[in-house]
Amino acid sequence: MPPSLSRLLGRRGFAHGVHPPESKADTAAQPIRQFPFAPLMIVPLLQHAGKAALPVVRAGQEVLRGELLAEPDGPLSVAMHAPASGRIEGIELAPSISGRMQPAIYLKPHPGSTQEAIEGPPCDVDTASPEQILRAIQWAGIVGLGGAAFPTHVKLKPPPDKPVDTLVINGVECEPYLSTDHRVMLEQPRDIFRGIRYLLKVSGARRALIGIEANKADAAEVLRAQYPAGSEVGVELLPVKYPQGAEKMLIKALLGRTVPAGGLPSDVGVLTVNVATCAEIGRLLPRGQGIQERVVTITGPGVRQRGNYRIPIGTPLRFALEHVGVSEELSMVFLGGPMMGQALASLDIPITKGTSGFVAFTRAETGRPAVEYPCIHCGYCVQACPMNLNPCDLGRFARKERFEEMADGLQLFDCFECGCCSFVCPSHIPLVQSFRVAKNAVRKKRAAP
Repeated sequence: MPPSLSRLLGRRGFAHGVHPPESKADTAAQPIRQFPFAPLMIVPLLQHAGKAALPVVRAGQEVLRGELLAEPDGPLSVAMHAPASGRIEGIELAPSISGRMQPAIYLKPHPGSTQEAIEGPPCDVDTASPEQILRAIQWAGIVGLGGAAFPTHVKLKPPPDKPVDTLVINGVECEPYLSTDHRVMLEQPRDIFRGIRYLLKVSGARRALIGIEANKADAAEVLRAQYPAGSEVGVELLPVKYPQGAEKMLIKALLGRTVPAGGLPSDVGVLTVNVATCAEIGRLLPRGQGIQERVVTITGPGVRQRGNYRIPIGTPLRFALEHVGVSEELSMVFLGGPMMGQALASLDIPITKGTSGFVAFTRAETGRPAVEYPCIHCGYCVQACPMNLNPCDLGRFARKERFEEMADGLQLFDCFECGCCSFVCPSHIPLVQSFRVAKNAVRKKRAAP
């Protein structure tokens, strides 16, 4: 590690947080396996924050794997690419995680195809300008693969008056059960360092830090072994604590800098990028390819063949579960981990770019819903909240539907729904769910004419 970086690093940590069971052992040691193609793929035109992509194909058209299916519709949009060679069956509405029907491209893969992905003009990190790299990232369809799915090219362009000096690569992956980032770090170190070169050039940052929790020490060793000589890149192990992977917590732990309330990492000179997103930039841009697949953790007591799989975007969730096998006692499936993920009401949704994993539970784990009791004002939620909020007061205001007061006086929107408060609540009050309802109500009211 360069001497200039060693002075910066330290286990300052962050206040509060919790220690839920990790439950990663079933998948963390298993190499990434390629997933088969479903008989019918469903590629939503909106898989990211912002505007849906505009289709450039029509029903009946033959496409090759990696071919452009939809182009960006403005600055806050990204391209979509064919996850398989096949025939476009149509552009119709499809179910989504939000519960709403959204437009999607239905693609039927050719059974006899080699499914070799086509390549386009490469984006050379040494000769491309920052603007060319940003455009290449947008047209490659790359978004945050940690779950937020925010368009990466937008995130990489902070305001001119907020220069970035440090690039933080987030390899913490503190969510229980999930191990996609862990396997990517073990198996794609060269892609990660290549991606860092693109990110440093486009952001103007002088150095990069890769933050990893101590339960993934093997990943840190692999990355340090691949460390490019002369590069301003460091790898730092951090104590295991949830939600260490939240960008504000990670910045505090690595650099000791506090992102202000309502602020962004660029306010303290930092840019954060998920490690899997970084790896995809390093893997796709030199080949001139768009993102067609991603690594997904499929695990939980209800899954028979648990592991990490490289799955084509648009694979129906029901097909994925049938392929790995599920228990007859299957009771609940979470998209994402159990802390920040969502319990699904339907399995008829496709895997998207933001799908980092799904966890299946049986009746033995879920059983009967916990009975909700009145708040006893124990203060556990206040002690656990990493944002120093008062979840007890927020919950009390939410029950009375005083949503505007929650936003204006209790910093509702500083909550990033990590679930720490719900996890420690002895009364089993669904605090996070009530905060989501409150946020939606405030957004709708403020957006109304």
